[in-house]
Amino acid sequence: MENEEKLMTGEESFRVITEMINKTRVSITQSSFHLLFWGWLIFACSLSEFLLWKYAGWTNSWYVWFAVIAGSVVSFTYGIVKGKQERVYTYATAIYVWTWIAFFIASVVFFIIHSPGTASIGKYMLLIAAIPLLISGVILKFKPLMWGAGAFWIFALVAHFGGDVISGFAMPVAMVFGYLIPGYLLRRRGSHDTVQGA
Repeated sequence: MENEEKLMTGEESFRVITEMINKTRVSITQSSFHLLFWGWLIFACSLSEFLLWKYAGWTNSWYVWFAVIAGSVVSFTYGIVKGKQERVYTYATAIYVWTWIAFFIASVVFFIIHSPGTASIGKYMLLIAAIPLLISGVILKFKPLMWGAGAFWIFALVAHFGGDVISGFAMPVAMVFGYLIPGYLLRRRGSHDTVQGA
């Protein structure tokens, strides 16, 4: 009888641990909102900037990137609201969240110190953005995010060596492969599903 009680306690402990891991994975998969939101926002900004510069002759086409300020407010508000609703907050979640916060801070600092008169910064942003994307893929055990990071690095090379027209499309296309496709795949998994890898 005593052994049965110990066995039940062990089974219950294993079930609790499994539920905690699954809840953490579910909470992280809600990042599909951020991937899709930023994917579409950056896709629109980068494509608009290129088209306005190349075909409309607008020398200040980079002004479209001011939309990112409003996007940051929306993204942070969503993150804070969802974060307060989470019941389980583990080291994996903390690493995930702080990796993206570090990327955001690095991006802001980069924009401040980068001279607007020099070449496009898209290739550098792709290089930086690939890092949190890869780490997220590892934490989630979700290969499309890792492939998305690889796509970012490839399109950074395309942006550097591709010439005016090809380079102008590198950032929007990178968003499709790095943020949008993985974001829709995560969303399709559903909030009740766990990420086991693809």
